[in-house]
Amino acid sequence: MAHETIFLVQSYRPGKGTRLNPDTPIRCKSLESARRTAERMAPVKAGVVAFSTSGDAELGEYDDEPRIIFKLGRLPAQFAQE
Repeated sequence: MAHETIFLVQSYRPGKGTRLNPDTPIRCKSLESARRTAERMAPVKAGVVAFSTSGDAELGEYDDEPRIIFKLGRLPAQFAQE
């Protein structure tokens, strides 16, 4: 079992009405890299969240609950409640 932790930054842009449209997620090499990337993107996005998740890459199974590193702005419910 190849257990790994991945760091992702997900940004959102405004859609119709109150909708949010996700941008392509950015994979980062470290926690600090994910935080810096999210902080840099925050002023120009409707919302941005940096998070980590762990799991088995070979099976494609990852944690149900990501660990939030940074978040700012409007976000979908799965990220907004933390």
